[in-house]
Amino acid sequence: MTSPNIVWTRIDERLLHGQIRITWGKYSEANLILVANDDAADGPNAAFMQAGMKASAGGEYAVRFFSIQKTIDVIAKASAKQKIFILCNNPTDVARLVEGGVPIPHCNVGNMHFHEGKRKLTKTVSVDDNDIDAFKRIVKCNVTCTIQNTPDQNPIDILSAIAETA
Repeated sequence: MTSPNIVWTRIDERLLHGQIRITWGKYSEANLILVANDDAADGPNAAFMQAGMKASAGGEYAVRFFSIQKTIDVIAKASAKQKIFILCNNPTDVARLVEGGVPIPHCNVGNMHFHEGKRKLTKTVSVDDNDIDAFKRIVKCNVTCTIQNTPDQNPIDILSAIAETA
């Protein structure tokens, strides 16, 4: 069986929204957006969340909503024609994916908003100790992680950004 055609993976706290469709979707040349998120797939508000995200996709992409475990279990069955954009809202979920065998070569870190207990790395990315641990786990699995809000910005290595703000 061939490896799934994962063309982009992004962490964005907002999950699927207009910037994903207009900017990153086109940049990645994806034709399928896979929202890998337990709440969006199976949570109590899943139908509401999915409706909003499907509308944000604008009909340009096939959209799927899988739990983290389902993504791990079925990603290898993806068609070679599917150019998959994986979208998570936190680094712990990406760490679970890569540790579960999902062949993610690169993780783009976009929007992780500042909340109590987090420290700001960039204008759009703030982390806490759990996030830092997750990023270390991701990188340990040979996945490059860079902060880059839009494709025209220069990518910043996540571990370097964490070290600079320690």
